Amino acid sequence: MNILLYNPDNGVTRNFMPHLWMFLLQSLTPPEHKVFLIDGNAQPLTPNELALFVKENDIRLAGIGFMTRMAVRAYNMADVIRGAGAKVVMGGPHVTEVPGEPLGGDGNPRHADAIALGEADETWPQIVEDTAKDQLKEIYTPTNAEGKEIKPSLVEYPNIPWEQLDLEQFNLIGHLPRWARYWVDRAGIGMKSFHLIPIESGRGCPYGCDFCTVTGFFGDSIRFRTNESVVNEMLRLKARSSRDGGHIAIFFVDDNFAINMKRTKSLLKAIIAADAILPWVAQISINLLRDQELLDLIAASGGRWIFQGLESIDAANLEDVNKGFNKPSEYAAVLSQLAERGVYAITSFIFGMDGDTPGVAGRTLEAIASWPPGLPVFGLLTPYPATPLYDRLNKEGRLIAPEHWLDIRPFRMAFTPRNINVEEAEAEMKAAWSRSYDPQAIATALQRIAHRPFKERAVMLFARLAFRGIYFPQMRRRDWVRLLVANRKNLLRLLAEARVEYRRQQNPAPRPSILISGPIVSSEVEKASGLSKKKTTSS
Repeated sequence: MNILLYNPDNGVTRNFMPHLWMFLLQSLTPPEHKVFLIDGNAQPLTPNELALFVKENDIRLAGIGFMTRMAVRAYNMADVIRGAGAKVVMGGPHVTEVPGEPLGGDGNPRHADAIALGEADETWPQIVEDTAKDQLKEIYTPTNAEGKEIKPSLVEYPNIPWEQLDLEQFNLIGHLPRWARYWVDRAGIGMKSFHLIPIESGRGCPYGCDFCTVTGFFGDSIRFRTNESVVNEMLRLKARSSRDGGHIAIFFVDDNFAINMKRTKSLLKAIIAADAILPWVAQISINLLRDQELLDLIAASGGRWIFQGLESIDAANLEDVNKGFNKPSEYAAVLSQLAERGVYAITSFIFGMDGDTPGVAGRTLEAIASWPPGLPVFGLLTPYPATPLYDRLNKEGRLIAPEHWLDIRPFRMAFTPRNINVEEAEAEMKAAWSRSYDPQAIATALQRIAHRPFKERAVMLFARLAFRGIYFPQMRRRDWVRLLVANRKNLLRLLAEARVEYRRQQNPAPRPSILISGPIVSSEVEKASGLSKKKTTSS
């Protein structure tokens, strides 16, 4: 049987990091079936193109996983796939939160033949078997004989054959136009391919922030893979990178990579000991980054960027959404300690909280300006279904529309805050994006790390240009041309540095001769090696 695993595009910007769920389910599929993978972010298809793909490849079952903001796109493409003759099973956080919606409950149109609730590790093989036998049920839940939900252990983790998979649709370099690849090469970052690969080392989060869907989906029971399993996966990816002559970076998709400090340190030490080091990104709460040994291990094991949900510089706002463990007074010190080790932060902020007032963007940017440069991102507080925030706002009658995700408008408020109106909140967010990613802000960020290695500045520049696209559309060629023209001074400075760096690497300065008098072997080395002066002989 031919199976399609389809991830809908996010409706905002292109995303070339694969979604782990597709590869995980592919590895859990019985080998007698053939699985196709399409990620709408990296390989966009029109409805007609998708329908043709389903028919030409005789797809009988399509699995679609998605989050709330992708629901409308997921439903539209599911209708296309069903219309082309395949069965559709839907899963993921949104389906688990509102299971009746994709099945056509409450008079809504039906978009799925079946749904998988919760984590599908245990139920997916059964879904495949039932479809092959033409016995697909409507609802699949990961429960035992007593009806209790089963949370899959990660100890026996599936082997994802990264070294064999076709990842071309996720090759960031391959998707760049020729002129953009030229600039990347001239900046000294030449490479045949670049892939950002998702790996999970654990699941679950105990914090339960009011606006977050993680605890509701994965639960507050933290489960981990073995160190050996994670290290072996990284070694296979590292070998592929060497074989292909490209670059691979890792995104640890754990909701909180350092939630168990002892375990995280153990894993990072294992990565270092096995020389499984690859550049990596992870999500870590800032309150867990006070530990200096952890910071050292992050840098030594390949950590380059840490995503941190700072959310607000206002402590009262954080308390209001059950995230009081974030302490704004600590932000500057922690971010500085990371930057000293060559590790930078992707800092996430939410506007539209009840404590926000006009001018919140300016106050936030003033604080950010005092920290080491990074990649700030800004969003609006969004009440996702089945979260405490949604339930509270719905009860208070403050939702603009109870099913606001069915009329999704990116970067628009879905409820009315108390101390700032909808239009003001949206304007604050736009101002924050505009001021953070204009050419002068990028130039300032580069100047502030002028003392750091060239590669860090090169990565910072291109990351800033790319992250700008999260808010401002950069899908068309002319959008990128405008962006590069606006940042031509930053690019030309970097190119000048790249030439100097290239010449330095090609013609390293000779080391001066050093005359050494006295014993060649120091007493410290003698002690460490077991040598003594009596046993040392001259040649």
